Amino acid sequence: MYVYILGGFLGSGKTTLLMKLASMYTKRGLKTALLVNESGEIGVDGATLKAEGYDAIELPDGCICCSLSGTLQSALKNIKNDIDPDIIIVEPTGLALPHKVKELVRVSMIDDDGTYIIGICDVQRFNDLIKKKEQFFHMQMSGADFVLINKADLAKPGQIEEMEKYIQEQFPDKKVMAVSAKDGTNMDAVYEMMK
Repeated sequence: MYVYILGGFLGSGKTTLLMKLASMYTKRGLKTALLVNESGEIGVDGATLKAEGYDAIELPDGCICCSLSGTLQSALKNIKNDIDPDIIIVEPTGLALPHKVKELVRVSMIDDDGTYIIGICDVQRFNDLIKKKEQFFHMQMSGADFVLINKADLAKPGQIEEMEKYIQEQFPDKKVMAVSAKDGTNMDAVYEMMK
């Protein structure tokens, strides 16, 4: 079983990417479960995903890497026992630190060799994020196995190249790819990068 954690700031497109990945895995005949963490009391994402027909578990009102860590571990064990999926995709809140979520996943799962972090940043908010929250961005991306520049369909000329240059300078060991979860640009390549 593989576990993928989507890490990225608020508005980076994690939910759209989650749905695209879930759809790709489902079309390939793989049983996929989704675990969504909302920071507010009412979780829109979980309801949306269930309406689309996915096995979605929602953990609202808190952050799974801190206040809901025990709930996350319990939910993962339940997913493994009740659904027994091939793939679990975890979408933490945009304020979570994915490497902390990964540690909690490893503690919860017997087989921890298949846990990966997909770092996500988006074209529209990248410059503001770096100006205002650069340290937080580094903390979110530090544990990523690869980084996706999302919303490539909205990029201005040269914008993706600037983002790629910055990310590769900061994280030279990480593969970086521009995608659009909305229109599907490079999503087949993302699937190939995933184990």
